[in-house]
Amino acid sequence: MDMITVSHVKKRFGSHQIIEDLSFKVPEHTIYGFIGKNGSGKTTTMKMILGLYSIDSGEILVNGEPVIYGQNKTNQYIGYLPDVPEFYNYMTPKEYLHLCGEITGIPSDKLNKQIPEYLELVGLDKANKRIQGFSRGMKQRLGIAQAILNHPKLLICDEPTSALDPIGRKEILDILFALKERTTIIFSTHILSDVERICNEIGLLHNGSIALQGTMEEVRGMGQKDGFEVEFYHTEDADRFINHMTGAERIGGTHLLYPGKSDGDMMEAMHLLLEQKLCPRRIEMCEPSLEALFMEVVRK
Repeated sequence: MDMITVSHVKKRFGSHQIIEDLSFKVPEHTIYGFIGKNGSGKTTTMKMILGLYSIDSGEILVNGEPVIYGQNKTNQYIGYLPDVPEFYNYMTPKEYLHLCGEITGIPSDKLNKQIPEYLELVGLDKANKRIQGFSRGMKQRLGIAQAILNHPKLLICDEPTSALDPIGRKEILDILFALKERTTIIFSTHILSDVERICNEIGLLHNGSIALQGTMEEVRGMGQKDGFEVEFYHTEDADRFINHMTGAERIGGTHLLYPGKSDGDMMEAMHLLLEQKLCPRRIEMCEPSLEALFMEVVRK
């Protein structure tokens, strides 16, 4: 079943057309990487899914039910983490989650059981200080705990790693990956390496519509392979190999790139390695990166 279906949606603010004929689907228990340049309309799309913005035309379904602007019926299925979550800073994490649970009608006995579990899940079970002393990464982790408190079928994360340091980013990505079995996740971001790390499927938003979409394998397959690389342990091994197989671009002393070569050329290289009794550190085809595909699309 598809947790989200967006069909031919359009959205304009004044004379500025933000979303133009946007269509995509997100299957259950998928981490969907929703990528695009800053200002491409990712946050606008998230807010239309939440019913916070009206749509000019088209349809959005969440868990098979239509999203209606100004009503929150479909939001019972959704947990939401904005890019900059706000908190009552004088509270502790446990107090804040208890308040959020009470507001959403979760019984106290259930909250008393769930809150320690979720704080442990996001690595805040030992953080008993007030939220005002939290780092940005700790606040993002608390935001995730709040967003999943009501067991949502869909978790929407709007650029949750954009302002974090490498350690904070890794912590958030690890948590989101661990949540995959519990819920469906839309991960809106412009950090492509984060998408490559945890997402099953992606959609690239450009000029108001989806310009590129599919599983990570399908999307990578849309690009052209760009030759192969051979890396050796020793410079003298690279010297011997390049004497027998010309056409390499040298990247440092031990790393050789053979651009524009095919799978068959790499097989020939492997036979050559065996003949010359050379042991490479690695040899692999150069798969098109998500960054290269992204740049190809946005430059059109």
